[in-house]
Amino acid sequence: MPTITLPDGSQRAFEHPVTVAQVAADIGAGLAKAALAGKVDGRLVDTSHTIDQDSELAIVTERDEEGVEIIRHSTAHLLAMAVKELFPEAQVTIGPVIGEGFYYDFKYDRAFTPDDLEKIEKRMDELAKEDFQIERSVMKRDEAVRLFDKMGEEYKVRILADIPADEDLSFYRQGDFIDLCRGPHVPSTGSLKAFKLTKVAGAYWRGDTNNEQLQRVYGTAWPNKKALKAYLHRMAEAEKRDHRKVGKKLGLFHMQEEAPGMVFWHPKGWTVYQAIEQYLRKKLDAQGYQEIRTPQVVARSLWEKSGHWDKFRDDMFTTESEKYDFAIKPMNCPCHVQVYNQGLKSYKDLPLRLSEFGSCHRNEASGALHGLMRVRGFTQDDAHIFCEEEQIQAEVSRFIDLLHDVYQDFGFHDIQYKLSTRPAKRVGSDESWDKSEAALEEALNKQGVDWELLPGEGAFYGPKIEFSLKDCIGRVWQCGTIQVDFSMPERLGAEYVPRDQDRGRQVPVMLHRAVLGSFERFIGILIEEYEGSFPLWLAPTQISVLNITDNQQETCVKVAARLKEAGFRVQADLRNEKIGFKIREHTLDKVPYLAVIGDKEVESGQIVVRTRKGEDLGSMSVDQFIALLTSETERKGRNPTES
Repeated sequence: MPTITLPDGSQRAFEHPVTVAQVAADIGAGLAKAALAGKVDGRLVDTSHTIDQDSELAIVTERDEEGVEIIRHSTAHLLAMAVKELFPEAQVTIGPVIGEGFYYDFKYDRAFTPDDLEKIEKRMDELAKEDFQIERSVMKRDEAVRLFDKMGEEYKVRILADIPADEDLSFYRQGDFIDLCRGPHVPSTGSLKAFKLTKVAGAYWRGDTNNEQLQRVYGTAWPNKKALKAYLHRMAEAEKRDHRKVGKKLGLFHMQEEAPGMVFWHPKGWTVYQAIEQYLRKKLDAQGYQEIRTPQVVARSLWEKSGHWDKFRDDMFTTESEKYDFAIKPMNCPCHVQVYNQGLKSYKDLPLRLSEFGSCHRNEASGALHGLMRVRGFTQDDAHIFCEEEQIQAEVSRFIDLLHDVYQDFGFHDIQYKLSTRPAKRVGSDESWDKSEAALEEALNKQGVDWELLPGEGAFYGPKIEFSLKDCIGRVWQCGTIQVDFSMPERLGAEYVPRDQDRGRQVPVMLHRAVLGSFERFIGILIEEYEGSFPLWLAPTQISVLNITDNQQETCVKVAARLKEAGFRVQADLRNEKIGFKIREHTLDKVPYLAVIGDKEVESGQIVVRTRKGEDLGSMSVDQFIALLTSETERKGRNPTES
């Protein structure tokens, strides 16, 4: 008879096989009510699952990440159930969990409308309150084919056709609705208390554009109404901050169908771009990086040697000239090795840090393009460090310090760290992997940060650390990375003379690293983080000088020139408009500071300073204003206490 070991190490013995639900009830009535599933010896199962031998068991509730995912998966089934009741002719296909929600694809003769979504959601709410038991059953494929064929579910039959005939399949039934699913699911629909349908979009069967189009209904589900409300608030904030809308409103950039996935930077947007590039260039120069520039179009032969042609051919833009095949570079690393290879290197030259603001192009699928966040043409703040194995840890620690400094200057302080280690298929010796993984781990531990281990998730050529930042509404963006590479330097003939020359020439380790990732994506993140109200040091226009009447034009021009000489981006608005109108217009343009000059200011030699938040800082001299601006510019996006 089974003995159950719980997560705290305590044990409970039973005289007969028991279900997960029964174990939860034995522990306490509160847990029995909260139980959504169980984890038996590490495997997720339904609360109805029977345990008949000694096992380790964790009860899964809405407090667990797995519990929330089960709620979302069960809500996808609830959605399909409601659609089938309201629209019996609709065909159901698949309905997985994604991110913070779920979707379900349907085949239906007409497009679902917003009114349809309201009706579906209302029926889902009614079905949840009816508290149908969700029951698991198992049947063979052919039996399942007959069942769904009789129900007229053509797409389910197609799915089943790809499954071996002798395989046992699990199904979940709630009321009259049954669906093919691995599970697990919540015990009953009454566990689904907080959900919202968000949108409907087109989708192709099996993701193939050659197949028929389906309708994808998206939704989100949470353990309770409070969590749902918080999520919807975040989504409303995200909609308000959408970089595509803000970018258009502020005249930063645009994109058009004649150049899909490519950015047309406008003067204001390019000013932001250049401010970031110039800032990073100074940071890298101080860190001992040497900036280089490599070609955009490179022969196929180099991409074959580096291994990229076989792995990334479909993502490359290619061209042909004089019977030679070329590719527009999708990444910079092979070209950086070519620079390294010019001239014999010795251990005294290492570490060698080569950086490039490298323009790259990748032939992303059109459906994946998303404003600045997913483009075909982009610039990386790319660099490669050529070093000896024993230098890896020091270089990684040095890079993490740089990354922290840069992120804080942009106003990001919440950083997540993930260390990905050796996969089953890899190059390099176990000894090299041991050294590299230990070096990355030591670098993280020296920073005193919490980090997550991802076993087996490293690249085939080496382990890596990924750095993700969390924005002001809780979204996580993976930006920075540092990767150890044993493969490419050897493939491309990189060598150096070691201290012990009797060993012969050695292959350097190559560290791929980026702080921001792509400029385009990072600027998109910044636009949404600040909703276009950039910190002073990044703002396209930092100060607008406004006259009240024509009498102050000359003074405004002189003040603007003085501010420009001090190194600030300034414009003088001398239009014959009311001052209230001009203040409102520049505030909507997110200009950080407005300097207002009337007759009184001309006489006193001072200016009245306002912020874009509407704060009146009163009168001050131009020198005092420059001192204020200089102090704020120097601290970048940090709070005054941090600088």
